[in-house]
Amino acid sequence: MTPIDEGYARARVLTRQHSKSFYFASLGLFGARRRSAFALYAFCRRLDDLVDGDNDGRGTVVAPEGDVRARLEQCRQVVAAIYGRSPMPPVLPWNATELAAFRDTVERAHIPELPFQELINGMEMDLAKTRYATFDELALYCHRVAGVVGLMMTPVLGSSDERCLPYAADLGVAMQLTNILRDVKEDLARGRVYLPADELARFGVTEAALAAGTVDERWVAFMKFQIDRARGLYERAHLGVPGLAGFGSQRVARLMGLTYGRILNVIESRGYDVFRSRARVGLPGKLALGLQVLFTPNPSLPALPATTTERAS
Repeated sequence: MTPIDEGYARARVLTRQHSKSFYFASLGLFGARRRSAFALYAFCRRLDDLVDGDNDGRGTVVAPEGDVRARLEQCRQVVAAIYGRSPMPPVLPWNATELAAFRDTVERAHIPELPFQELINGMEMDLAKTRYATFDELALYCHRVAGVVGLMMTPVLGSSDERCLPYAADLGVAMQLTNILRDVKEDLARGRVYLPADELARFGVTEAALAAGTVDERWVAFMKFQIDRARGLYERAHLGVPGLAGFGSQRVARLMGLTYGRILNVIESRGYDVFRSRARVGLPGKLALGLQVLFTPNPSLPALPATTTERAS
């Protein structure tokens, strides 16, 4: 097995362990596209592990905050080296074979550098910020840690149409907001609140109420507002699906949106109580969605919207 093949194999295992939804949806891809999806997930996961201090015994290093910043800078250098802007650092931030697979993916799919550097910016935000005053602040964070993942995945899914990119970013942001809404308790345990402070105040929800896991009419109204926002982003992301040309890519994009969107349904079905247990879509639900996407044609998909310039002409 070559180092690149080993790296792809490790990335597949990492994806299966840590993101069952992404792994399940990625099975709709084939060959290099599927392997590339796993390699991108592994890169993003390792960055997240650096910030959260996780260590699963498969290449992640736990370090104090100062060391985390230094290792994120190493990641910047690795990315810059892959794009030929600097030499590769002598010490790599994690397993060399995973990085070899990541490099192979970047080169094969012609993924631009900026999304990766923006992702590192988002990881650095997690070191500096534990609260967000407004949704605009939170939206920037969500774009950097998740919206850019859509920008990375778009070339892998077989699109060279730049009109797809804003919608791909919308899907990433919608998925991140979904994670935020279901993980309030877990984030608070790590000292973080990813809910806009001004909107919490507007609905009368205090941080003490979050810590107590209080589910009352104020919390329900707040959650309904946030879920409506997330669903609006899912709907907008849907507009970019027709621009994905890779075999199976449209179905995978739709399945990711449907699976994460279904988490919002689970939250609603539990009376918006995200404190007692983590909302998730079980395997039967995922299989049902997979069959729905597999056997249902795409009559609801409109043409890819024109750009402002095209509309003006």
